Amino acid sequence: MIRTFRAASRSPCRYAYSSRTFSSNKHQRNDPRLQNIGRVLEDEYAVIRNHYETPRNTIVLAHGLLGFDELRLAGPYLRGIQYWRGIIDALSHNGVEVLTAAVPPSGSIEKRAEKLVESISQKVSKGKSVNIIAHSMGGLDSRYMISHLKPTNFNVLSLTTVASPHQGSAFADYMFDSIGPMHTKRIYKVLERFGFETGAFSQLTRRYMQETFNPETPDIECVKYYSYGASLEPSAWSVFAASHKIIKEMEESPNDGLVSVRSSQWGQYQGTLVGVSHLDLINWTNRLKWFLWELTGSKRNFNAIAFYLDIADMLAKKGL
Repeated sequence: MIRTFRAASRSPCRYAYSSRTFSSNKHQRNDPRLQNIGRVLEDEYAVIRNHYETPRNTIVLAHGLLGFDELRLAGPYLRGIQYWRGIIDALSHNGVEVLTAAVPPSGSIEKRAEKLVESISQKVSKGKSVNIIAHSMGGLDSRYMISHLKPTNFNVLSLTTVASPHQGSAFADYMFDSIGPMHTKRIYKVLERFGFETGAFSQLTRRYMQETFNPETPDIECVKYYSYGASLEPSAWSVFAASHKIIKEMEESPNDGLVSVRSSQWGQYQGTLVGVSHLDLINWTNRLKWFLWELTGSKRNFNAIAFYLDIADMLAKKGL
């Protein structure tokens, strides 16, 4: 793989609220559930190309709900488990300066955003420019950080969100409706006894995102916003079979098992990854799944490492 190195540069960007609204109305289909799906990405990231350009500025990877940067279950004796499996190494190998930010796994968006600022500030030099790539809830944390906290130690050039629930998740609505307020409080108490925060869960509902978060969290004009979504038709034994069905029925939108394509769209929508689950997006793909897939004569259609290398390549070509 050819590596390209460039010196970091500071952007003259200034913060200003934007009145832009975003939608993606291209490629509408006869099936109403497939409207606004954007560019269809079926096998564009099946294999790793020989060459990717390298962005001149640091990439920050922001994890989603219940996420982490690295788990070390056996201390220093065994290699840690990475949230971004193989992705950090691949980006670094291609000359990208990349860092991860750890935030409270189930904390509120506000608390996660505060920790995100702190984590990035500790790892980059003052005044440095960064591009954020965020998976799932990490995109909401990043939006809040950019709009409300307005970090001064570093400059955010762009935010690329991957299956982030910008309009909330129907599955979150379903869970709250099914459990009920009384049982929800009991579950929260149990989680808190084990040290888990619970602020994130209610903020992932469609009502909160659409009526509170989005109106109060406008985009910043000088920051570039990009997004990707994913859709999946899971097998009966898939871990996402039940949640996928619920979201499909409630939102009438294709989804990756946790977040719908419609909810994933924000800023310049780059397209929908077809046949890809919410966990495939961070390379937590079950190898047995692909083995059985290939036994049936089907070819693997998605490689998460190729996907993130391509995002970095896109940022480089845009001068970021």
